Amino acid sequence: MAPSFEELRVEYRSAPLEQTDLDPDPLVQLSRWLDAAVAAEVEEPNAFVLATAGEQGRPAARALLLKGLSPEGLVFFTNYRSRKGVELAANPQASAVFLWVPIRRQVRVEGFVEKVTERVSDEYFASRPLEARLASAASPQSEVVESRQYLEQLLEDLRRAYPDGDVPRPTHWGGYRLIPDSFEFWQGREARFHDRFRYVQSLGGWRIDRLAP
Repeated sequence: MAPSFEELRVEYRSAPLEQTDLDPDPLVQLSRWLDAAVAAEVEEPNAFVLATAGEQGRPAARALLLKGLSPEGLVFFTNYRSRKGVELAANPQASAVFLWVPIRRQVRVEGFVEKVTERVSDEYFASRPLEARLASAASPQSEVVESRQYLEQLLEDLRRAYPDGDVPRPTHWGGYRLIPDSFEFWQGREARFHDRFRYVQSLGGWRIDRLAP
């Protein structure tokens, strides 16, 4: 029998988080926490959940990997014809959540989304392992398919079409950049009395507010 949810409760014991601990630039602060997650050997520390909503306003969320972080924003790659791609075309806004349970930290990012340049998409696609390039090019992501065997055949057909491994990036696959206008940094504390700080973009920079847990 599965344990009760009460038995799964974990008490967080983290050091206090004060505003003086935070960098005035939230992207710098996110980079620092990513580095801390790497140092703590958190598995796939660049994993995050991306939430989108299409024309009907129905939200959808899924896990992705962060592939770029710069003053311009957060970069990830996907199939433009996937559900997230269709929704971003209709409503180019999104929310991202990073959760690093072992170090009791979470970051939420909200903002607008734009496609990266074709050059950036080409460069990243070319840097991927061959099998990952073949899989991305072969998969009709988010579409209903008849079987796993059908997918395997698509992959094999593409592998035969490019025996030298020089598979080109499909025009329907590439990168997006989430351009943030809001961040929230959360650190778990005892009795669920957590520390939370929100960055909101304002004239001349970012305003930082402490939020109640």
